[in-house]
Amino acid sequence: MKPDLSVEIAGLKLKNPVMTASGTFGYGLEYEPFFDIGQLGAIAVKGISLKPRPGNAPPRVIETPAGMLNAIGLQNVGVEAFINEKLPLLNKKGVTVIVNFFGNTDEEYVQLAEKLNGTEGIAALEMNISCPNVKEGGIVFGTDPKVAHDLTKKIKKVTTLPLIVKLSPNVTSIGEMAKSVEDAGADALSMINTITGMSIDIRKRKSKLANMTGGLSGPAIKPVAVRMVWEAAKAVKIPIIGIGGIMSAEDAIEFIIAGASAIQIGTANFINPSIALEIIKGIETFMLEEKIEKISHIIGSLSQ
Repeated sequence: MKPDLSVEIAGLKLKNPVMTASGTFGYGLEYEPFFDIGQLGAIAVKGISLKPRPGNAPPRVIETPAGMLNAIGLQNVGVEAFINEKLPLLNKKGVTVIVNFFGNTDEEYVQLAEKLNGTEGIAALEMNISCPNVKEGGIVFGTDPKVAHDLTKKIKKVTTLPLIVKLSPNVTSIGEMAKSVEDAGADALSMINTITGMSIDIRKRKSKLANMTGGLSGPAIKPVAVRMVWEAAKAVKIPIIGIGGIMSAEDAIEFIIAGASAIQIGTANFINPSIALEIIKGIETFMLEEKIEKISHIIGSLSQ
């Protein structure tokens, strides 16, 4: 008998727990030549802003031991172009679309949430709070529990869509941050976003990235991400989507056992464009071998 890979997150019923992470899968359509993207549990599209953004100057991606640093600068087509040009094509593919969005002020976040809420074909919103609040002296929304709480509350007032808050790992207590957005009404969490890192060219004595620092992702951050998912799962009751260095079905299952209801694949997409599909099949094989009928049976099953 085929195992049941379906999961439910914030009222969203997904055929399997495998998603692709924002910023690593374009708008989803770029991966069509490799496999049927409709087979994925969901796609979190490239982060969307009110206006188009060109991103940072190059070099903005470099390889590091067991990972990569990126300082893309949230380049995207803007909300109007996304709704008019990208979303209709995704809907034709039968994809569950989660829209990642961000702003530099509370007002920008609210405007985006309102705009996206009134658009058909969007299953959920994923709020990226790893951005500087320009009106508050550059403090990152996702590093202050009160700021994150207040922003989440404002967004919940203007949207009826499930709201997933994507947490930054660059905090003292991930459990406190998770609880603060849960208390404000977040329907789910996705975690973790990249860890701030740096790499230096010792000959030129300059940063290898034009932006100086960037976000570290890939296998190097997986143990940190698994630990943070486990800590957050103990602090909150809402579902968690695990992210960070997932390269195989085994990696994905680690996150699920730690407390994640689903996972997102990021850096691995750059190495193997079909990795998401392979991970879905790998999870199914694991469940058959272990005689697990439903994936939900092992969520948060870590022995203490």
